[in-house]
Amino acid sequence: MHIKGKLGEDDIYCACLSKSLCQISTPVTVGLYAPFGSRVYMLLDRITKCMREVATYVTERQEAISGQTPRKPVGWGFMYLLWHLLFYCPVITEHHLERKSIEFIFVNFSAWQYAGSDRLWAGLVTTLCDRVRKHFGAIPLTVFKVLGTAPRRSLEPDIAEWKFKKSFCIKLVIVLLLLIIGLLLLTVPVNSASHGGDDKVTTVFGSLATLISGSGIIMTLYKLIKGVLISQKHKIERLVNSQKFSSQMGFMNEVKKEVELITQMVQTMEIFQKQKIRVVLQITSLELCAPDKVVGVLDAMNTLLSDRRAPFISILVVDPSIIVTCLENANSLKGMADNGYMFLNRTVTLPFSVPALGKKTKLQILRKAVQRTEDLIDWPCRNDALRVTKTGIAETVKLLKEELAEEEEPAVQTNYFQTLRCIQETFYALYSEREVLHEYIPDSICQMKRIVNTIPVMVNLMMLCKIPLDNLSPKDLAAWVVLCNQWPCRLSWILQCLEDKEQRGSKEAFCSCLLWDVFKENSKELFSLKTGLKNLLDLDEDPEIFQKFLSQDFPFTAEESRRLMRFTVNLDFSIKNKMGLLRGINNLQNDWKEPEVRKVDAVQEEDRDRKQVGRECSRCRGSINKVSDVNKNAKEFALYREEGCKKRNSTKDGNEEQEQCKTEVQIDLEDASLERVQKKENAPTTMEAQSRDAVFCIVEEEAGYALQVQKRWGESQSTEQLQDV
Repeated sequence: MHIKGKLGEDDIYCACLSKSLCQISTPVTVGLYAPFGSRVYMLLDRITKCMREVATYVTERQEAISGQTPRKPVGWGFMYLLWHLLFYCPVITEHHLERKSIEFIFVNFSAWQYAGSDRLWAGLVTTLCDRVRKHFGAIPLTVFKVLGTAPRRSLEPDIAEWKFKKSFCIKLVIVLLLLIIGLLLLTVPVNSASHGGDDKVTTVFGSLATLISGSGIIMTLYKLIKGVLISQKHKIERLVNSQKFSSQMGFMNEVKKEVELITQMVQTMEIFQKQKIRVVLQITSLELCAPDKVVGVLDAMNTLLSDRRAPFISILVVDPSIIVTCLENANSLKGMADNGYMFLNRTVTLPFSVPALGKKTKLQILRKAVQRTEDLIDWPCRNDALRVTKTGIAETVKLLKEELAEEEEPAVQTNYFQTLRCIQETFYALYSEREVLHEYIPDSICQMKRIVNTIPVMVNLMMLCKIPLDNLSPKDLAAWVVLCNQWPCRLSWILQCLEDKEQRGSKEAFCSCLLWDVFKENSKELFSLKTGLKNLLDLDEDPEIFQKFLSQDFPFTAEESRRLMRFTVNLDFSIKNKMGLLRGINNLQNDWKEPEVRKVDAVQEEDRDRKQVGRECSRCRGSINKVSDVNKNAKEFALYREEGCKKRNSTKDGNEEQEQCKTEVQIDLEDASLERVQKKENAPTTMEAQSRDAVFCIVEEEAGYALQVQKRWGESQSTEQLQDV
């Protein structure tokens, strides 16, 4: 296969798949996996074109090698085909299986067109039968159905591909002889009666022979005429619409017979044309149907189109992420296949995942999309726009310009050619290999068209509003359109945060701050609202690419976003309004919860203070008990001291020691009182704290005095013992 011109990534993949489908054995089901709304239809067109080119190339090569040209049922070939269908039986030989020449019959089935039917799979079968009937013709297909013979397989060497049908010829000869004899016998009584004879026996035999042979011929002609007038499509539709018949057990068997007839007709035409014939069934838009109907189509492919010798190549174009969900939600599969991927793998025998759009192919598609927007680029001419007064367009534009002129700087005169140049430069920023903007554009053809169609509208709107285009970079304008198209949810969240900040009176909302910084600052709040914004967040593309877009390649500021939002037409403002509503409810809920939280915290703090005071009071009671014990010992000491003094008659040494003890005790009391005063100055003003300090002071005084007395008592006791000795 030779392909002229430069090859893109898609051309290489399509050529490879097409060449493989020309050599693969049938039946086969190709799973063309691609995101919904992607470039699959463009790939299907390329695959169809490549398969036809491959078929033509292989056929011409076989003609050059063998010198045989394929037959075509046109002209005398049509009569030759009918002759073979009537009097010959086709035989599939080994020589026929080795043929390389091939022809494709493409059948396009859009499931969306039959989505309203209760049996979607019936639409698949009727579309197949109708396309094959149109390709071969109604008369050959009807003759084969009524009088033809199904091909039989024979691998014996040196066997002819057409075998004469002796039985059919014998039956035909008998019927014709009976008809001729009957007609002759019917003419005998007429001649006898003219000569006065009477022969009833010949009349009876002649009538019977004519009736038998004539009825057979009439029934055959009736079937032929009926087959020509009523197609298989109408027959299957009548069976499906008949509720009485569709509920019977033989319903699917009748549909199966119609599909087998198509298979046998294709095999017969292969032998007649001396080349292989493959029916390529392209199934699209299956994601738009109900789950049970999707299951019905896949079941029909598994049962009706998967015979061992069926010449069908089914290309199932689906988005696995959608179709698997449909399969798992189908009621007919409950308890049979909970895993949609396994059910899909049972149907698909050749998976082919559409690769990511290559750089070269993406740039080519963008250039083609730009070339198709010449009408948008040339509209509107300023003079023509001002002439349109009947529809009110000029008045509307005038009001818009007056409204924007109040807030904007003095309008700058922009001419028509400057607008065209700005649009062209903006388009160039999309598909330029030197720029990085094309990396953020999705592979979906629909999304590319949305971006390309939005740019001229925005630039023309800015022109009509007399906005200076020199102050705006075409690259930034294109990047803003891509940002609105790829991440509408996150961008709307940033704009809502800036608007709320401005409404609170902050003058820094629209300044030189970056949009990415605003998003980082409020990302936690967005995460808390993810439940209510789940469907909106699904609209955004990869979050990591969003970070790279705003933080590195295109760091838009809040002021730039404010200017561009006035002319942004591809951002749904209902997303921003919904976010503002949810954010307001969330803030109201937080404001309602804060007083309760503070009240709970105050109660918990008061409980902790009470527990702390209780523990301190417990310690105080323990200290008081200890002080009472010390006082008791001190009283005993005082009694012992009085008795000792009486015995020693107040000696001089005892007096000095007593004076020293009093002095030390007095000093200790002064220190304790000073320390108590300092604690009172630093203590809290609450009643609990004051009472606690008072108890501590008493305890400290009593304890200090008791300890001093106990110490002196021990020393005096030892002195008395020495004196007694």
